[in-house]
Amino acid sequence: MGEHAAGPVVSSWRRIDAWLAVHAPAALAALRPPVAAEELEAAQRVVGVPFPAELRESLSCHDGAGAWTGLLPEQSPLGAAGIAEHWRMRLEIASDNDGLVVRPWDDEPWWHPLWVPWAESADGGVQVIDLRPGHASGRLGRAGHSGGGDFSDAWPGLAEYLHEVSRALWHGGGVRGTYPYLTADGDLWWDFGGGCPSVDGEPLTPAPVGLG
Repeated sequence: MGEHAAGPVVSSWRRIDAWLAVHAPAALAALRPPVAAEELEAAQRVVGVPFPAELRESLSCHDGAGAWTGLLPEQSPLGAAGIAEHWRMRLEIASDNDGLVVRPWDDEPWWHPLWVPWAESADGGVQVIDLRPGHASGRLGRAGHSGGGDFSDAWPGLAEYLHEVSRALWHGGGVRGTYPYLTADGDLWWDFGGGCPSVDGEPLTPAPVGLG
């Protein structure tokens, strides 16, 4: 997992990886190895700001996933190149459509240059790290296809988010209403509790707790 010290993000990824290795090896195989230094530097040059320490720590574990995967609640981690590509695309769209200004009916603009997209949902929306100065800098929010960005249910930071994911896998419970399941082919998927959850018509099995 790179040469970085085992900070909170690294510790959470180690626990997530260990769980995946036992219960969902297909999900673990979807994760890329640590980001190369030159790729990280290139992505930061595109975005124009250094990535926050928690994101650099995460990329030192996995440079995103090779393909979209449901191993995180409702989203898949982006690699450094994907972060830069999505940031540039969003900025171009926003610049052409007044998406950088807050409209009267929204609390946030459609996009802000200091939002760093670190994970992508299945519908193409992104979870962003908000790097605007202030007491909330580093929080996680969402930017979708329409409307302004949403920080109404923000995580304080990436470390807290990944800690909750690892806690749910190792000790049970969910992450803000979503719970871990295994798909028919042994992949990891998060879904809302209750009923008989399924994905693509196949039933989901509640994920085992811990490594037992």
